[in-house]
Amino acid sequence: MRLPLAPWLALALAAGGRGAPAPEVIPLWPHGAPGFEGRKGEPEQAQDWWLRNIHNPSLTVFRPAPGKANGCAIVVAPGGGFKNLVFNSEGRQTAEFLNGLGVTAFVLKYRLPKMENSPYTMDHVRQDVFRALRLVRSRAGEFQIDPHRIGILGFSAGGAVVMLVAFAPGEGDPAAPDPIDRANARPDFEMMVYPGGDVLPETIPAGAPPAFLLCADDDESGCDAVTVKLLQRFRDAGVPVEAHVIAQGKHAFNMGDRSPYLAIRHWPDRLAEWLRDRGYLEPGTGSH
Repeated sequence: MRLPLAPWLALALAAGGRGAPAPEVIPLWPHGAPGFEGRKGEPEQAQDWWLRNIHNPSLTVFRPAPGKANGCAIVVAPGGGFKNLVFNSEGRQTAEFLNGLGVTAFVLKYRLPKMENSPYTMDHVRQDVFRALRLVRSRAGEFQIDPHRIGILGFSAGGAVVMLVAFAPGEGDPAAPDPIDRANARPDFEMMVYPGGDVLPETIPAGAPPAFLLCADDDESGCDAVTVKLLQRFRDAGVPVEAHVIAQGKHAFNMGDRSPYLAIRHWPDRLAEWLRDRGYLEPGTGSH
């Protein structure tokens, strides 16, 4: 049986045909990642669903169609187990959905410490995501976004990337020679979809950003348990949180458009409702 397009996907495809600007790739560091400048020119590898061999971490900027942008921005961290990056299904498709809501999306290509023969560690992933948030906030005027409505969304391992930055203070260095490094890296809100638990903290700070969580109850990778733990720890910290545990759907359902389950196919609508209810899609009214 041929499944109809998920409603959000049909809208995104329609919006994509109405003059959305072409995506723009911005390296996080113009001369390459610190300490690995000599590898910035090595080509990425891509096949089917995966992308790897990321030595020049970057943001791919997806802007809404002219007149659609509302000033909200979201950095998207795809999953892939830190061995690969699920760039299309959890990056590009996600950005196109967010563009349909008027959100400017920045898909993060971060370094992969579990790739074979990788020279990187989780500290390099942390360096990448902090730099990404700082870059977006420091250039808010150029991107025509509100520096106080910048969120981060992560899938699977990308959920761990979210945790690296969302639970830290994020202050920049006011004396840094690079103006990007002077900006604050703390996101204003956070979203995790079937998050991985590599860096799950025992406690969450009371000042952590408001959170949206979603997973399937039959997640075979254990991300359902991570989601439930996160929910309780957000509640213990008094941090505003909304969580959705869908009865079935397994792991890595991406944006839901390939799933036979209606609840999975419509999960992006729950995210859109949360963004709207919190005020992030309205200029000057976001809840913090």
